[in-house]
Amino acid sequence: MSFVEKSLGPNEHVVARAHFHWLYTAQALLALLVLGVLVIGIFIFVGMMVRKATTEIAVTNRRFIMKTGLFRLDAKEFSLRNIEGVRVHQGFFGRIFGYGKLTIEGTGTDRYELPIIADAIAFSCAIETAREKM
Repeated sequence: MSFVEKSLGPNEHVVARAHFHWLYTAQALLALLVLGVLVIGIFIFVGMMVRKATTEIAVTNRRFIMKTGLFRLDAKEFSLRNIEGVRVHQGFFGRIFGYGKLTIEGTGTDRYELPIIADAIAFSCAIETAREKM
């Protein structure tokens, strides 16, 4: 059972989940192929794959949840009421291949940058839709 599912409260359900884009895996494989001979490519590949396997990003009908970490758990949660804005960062290739980064800004000084995710615009819309339904 995933961290997000374990942390759901009563009458809370997952609205959307974010996933790493396939280009993230391609970058890790490229590092392995190009730098693997120097051994540093192996460390880069393993590090990127561990990050991908241990990161969960989701929006429920009440909050935003981002969990990272293999040995040490780091969970960031925002109540949807405390989210002031969501910014999408998408470069030229991000527009072509359908990936981007999100910055979620909360009340006060809280700000979280998400890693490169697939279909960042749809995930941003899911956050805004969940906020409106609260």
